Amino acid sequence: MSTLYYTEAGNIVPTLCEELTASRQARKVLHLPATGAPAQLFVLARCYPENALPLRVAVNGSELPAAPAAPAPPYMWQTLTLPARLLVAGHNVFELWADSPAMNSWSLALEHGHRDPQSSISSDGGQSWRNERMGYLNVGRGEYVVRVRLAEGQDPAPPPPIWESPAEPRLQRLRELLPPEARRPGPTLPRVRALSAWVSTQWEYRNSGPAAQYAPWDPETILAWGKAQSGHDGRLPIVMCVHYGVTMALCCLAVGIPARCAVFTEDIGGFNGHFTTEVWFRECAKWVMVDANMDAILFRERVPLSVTEIQQSGRDLSGLVEWGPGHAFQVRNPAIDQWVQNVFLPNRCFRHRSVWRRNDFLSHPECGPAGHGSTAYCETDMVWESRDLQEGFGMFPFFAGPDYFDAPPPPPWA
Repeated sequence: MSTLYYTEAGNIVPTLCEELTASRQARKVLHLPATGAPAQLFVLARCYPENALPLRVAVNGSELPAAPAAPAPPYMWQTLTLPARLLVAGHNVFELWADSPAMNSWSLALEHGHRDPQSSISSDGGQSWRNERMGYLNVGRGEYVVRVRLAEGQDPAPPPPIWESPAEPRLQRLRELLPPEARRPGPTLPRVRALSAWVSTQWEYRNSGPAAQYAPWDPETILAWGKAQSGHDGRLPIVMCVHYGVTMALCCLAVGIPARCAVFTEDIGGFNGHFTTEVWFRECAKWVMVDANMDAILFRERVPLSVTEIQQSGRDLSGLVEWGPGHAFQVRNPAIDQWVQNVFLPNRCFRHRSVWRRNDFLSHPECGPAGHGSTAYCETDMVWESRDLQEGFGMFPFFAGPDYFDAPPPPPWA
């Protein structure tokens, strides 16, 4: 049993976070109950590639052993142990900095959009603090992604899934873009295969390596930006596996097929993650994994497989996967082909799974994340399997068992 304490949802813009230096120090306040056991501190931060300086952290005025430099391109979770004697019931102050005079050692993740954040920045080495004009450009206001897990208590049950309304006007507009064979009533499989092939070939995969402008979780915008290779401010957009999965899910909803977003990873500190769609196959009465990025569905004896069945299929998926016509379009990219051979087929990316608990990104675009997949996973709208809490995923608040993951869609989608 344990409980996570946090004040943000992990919806960060990687290009608008906070820089830490000797003079530029960050502060986070978390309100905690009394504890008698060591706790875990989770900090989402980026270490510069050439940096050798540690990330320094103090709790209520006492400095912890520093987090050593661990150069990596994206923001990654740093985990530190908090002795119980350093924590108090009530306000707990966490301060973070680095010993560099310039902004070239550590960056701290910042979620913008909070009216009165419990986070603040100092520009004078901790002599004065402000909770506005934050971020390295001093233009935002938000919460730093700093979380604490106490040994006592228990995380709340995950909130119920939130579904887009079938009457959402933008679903009807999206439907008009889709292939006729997907719009016609009939068995689920051929309709889903038609949608997967169509989505897979609408744009070329592009991640945060060559691009920096993240496409929002809006299928019409993803399709437009992906085809034009131009997005916000005329920049090359990020349109990667996330965007194939989101577009596929909403295209399924547009033709009346229940679908949700699914997130996977080999481990929380690695790079072998993936994002697909789970589609409700009424004929099988189960959720089936459909990968529109690779245009792939896995089968055993002609029956499409769920995520649980894929996880239980061993280290070679090559005899189970059936590629659609979009696969040839995708693997023209050598990096994609290599990833399929080294990560997808050896069943590495499906080790840990979660579902995004909502798919109402058309009627509520404000609920979509700002950069999922451009950093280590951090959003609190993901629900992980119960076993993952003991396997290094303690920076997330929601875990569930098979009843949550296997439950059928609610009316009117059922």
